[in-house]
Amino acid sequence: MAIGAASEHEQTLQQILTEMDGFTGREGVIVLAATNQPDVLDRALLRPGRFDRRVVVNLPDKVGREAILKVHTREVPLADDVRLDELAATTPGLSGADLKNLVNEAALLAARREESAVRQKDFLDALEKIVLGPERPLLLTREDRERIAYHESGHAILGLVMPGADPVHRVTIVPRGQALGVTYQRPQTDRYNYPEAYLRAKIVGMLGGRAAEEIVYGTRTTGAENDIEQATQLARNMVTRWGMSDKLGMVQLAPRENPYLSGAGGGYVGAKPFGEETARIIDAEVQRIINESHEQAKSLLKAHRKELDALVDALLARETLGEEEILEVTGLPPAPPLETRPLAMAGREK
Repeated sequence: MAIGAASEHEQTLQQILTEMDGFTGREGVIVLAATNQPDVLDRALLRPGRFDRRVVVNLPDKVGREAILKVHTREVPLADDVRLDELAATTPGLSGADLKNLVNEAALLAARREESAVRQKDFLDALEKIVLGPERPLLLTREDRERIAYHESGHAILGLVMPGADPVHRVTIVPRGQALGVTYQRPQTDRYNYPEAYLRAKIVGMLGGRAAEEIVYGTRTTGAENDIEQATQLARNMVTRWGMSDKLGMVQLAPRENPYLSGAGGGYVGAKPFGEETARIIDAEVQRIINESHEQAKSLLKAHRKELDALVDALLARETLGEEEILEVTGLPPAPPLETRPLAMAGREK
């Protein structure tokens, strides 16, 4: 089947090239194509005279998201409290299709609640469902709910005290999707470049759930599986893709990820372009970043144990807390910004 598939691929490619080469400048024909996998296209397709002009369509920014929301809400009755600009600011990373789904979900929620118009709360609840997943009706014991509350509160507290951390938008111990609890953080603005300190802050926050459990109970559970997976992948990218390891330097040791390919496009095909010693250093550097971040998470949570306990008590009583409620319960301000200084100024210091 592999040979046949390859043959059909070649025949299709050759036919496309033949048809495109048959055009002259007098037909007035423009050939357009779209793909989510530009890195796997045959180079013959990209030569001058064929698909030689490429337009990259990125995810919409805040202005684009607001314009898209206006399009999809033209036929939807909106309440006076709806602010599309605020919704656009709270939905970084969402595509046009995601925003259309958000409007549909909000309209369905308003209809179920027998409302005559869609309110801002309907949009926020719909966003929560899309981002965090639908609620799951699980019967949890008091002990399980308390442990989940400490786990999520660990994430939330670190999101308030780590410089540069994304603001904590919502914390819940209501099971959603595959998670028993969720801490939802969102960036204040669209991000296109990530400082090393910001990435470190994210890893520290990811490990806050496990750190809180260890501090309070002195034991570990399987609840940190997804946190560990994300933290490890982020640390490995710092070391192998972004040159953030002093021991390895600015050397590319992993390919650019393609999210549209199976397996997320990670990993080399065939032999890795580095030896066993380099592989050992990579593993050691990833482990160092994780261990340092874990210790920092535990240290910060121990220093803010009072706020941690207060947030847990509030979660056990209300199950879900919004951003303003979290700040009120803990008495903590939002996370301070990262301290940065221009490289030129740093280079003058001796």
